[in-house]
Amino acid sequence: MISIHNLTKTYGPVTVLNIEHLDIPGGETFGLVGNNGAGKTTLFSLMLDLIQATTGSVSIDGIKVNESEEWKNKVSAFVDDTFLIGYLTPEEYFYFIGELRGQNKASVDEFLKPFHDFFNGEILASGKYIRDLSKGNQKKVGIVGAIIGNPEIIILDEPFANLDPSTQIKLKNLIKELAKQEGVTFLISSHDLSHTTEVCNRIVVVNKGLMVKDIQTNPETLKELEHYFAEQVSSGPEPS
Repeated sequence: MISIHNLTKTYGPVTVLNIEHLDIPGGETFGLVGNNGAGKTTLFSLMLDLIQATTGSVSIDGIKVNESEEWKNKVSAFVDDTFLIGYLTPEEYFYFIGELRGQNKASVDEFLKPFHDFFNGEILASGKYIRDLSKGNQKKVGIVGAIIGNPEIIILDEPFANLDPSTQIKLKNLIKELAKQEGVTFLISSHDLSHTTEVCNRIVVVNKGLMVKDIQTNPETLKELEHYFAEQVSSGPEPS
């Protein structure tokens, strides 16, 4: 469903991403892990055509994302709080997203009913603007907004950050359910190795813009990842 070929992004003399080839089939729950500056957000931004690639391409169902907008009805994302509209209430935001995806208010209201527990009574009918919500509650609004309209592909950058432990568990269950029951393809970037290995059936590690591991998740994956990143710490910074 997603195919990447010879994809690079450079800023001046610095190459921040260089992915020769990567295919992500439909229905996969794909995890992307790496240290700060590894290129994770850059890769997601290129997939969403938010920035221009230096070379190469990203295709979704054979459509190059920088040459057409036909792929956009298949894909949804929550990468950071710039995806939110701070001066709207959560309800107004959900209705706005729903309208963009062909949903009326009644269908959005029906869609939101199962999320009342996820919201923990702090979001709907709160009378607050999104900008006045806590970071965790803003994250919940963004994630649920990304699910409206039954997208085939959902991209989430650091979805577990700022969420309390109970909500993290609810989110993991939600991702597993949508992947299993609806066949949704998830692309998840996270610093939390435990959560990522729990929900993703494949994990790619990026380091300094390069893919260094491509793992089909198994019971030993968490230990393998922890060992890899521990080695990165012990090796220390490269000499200048």
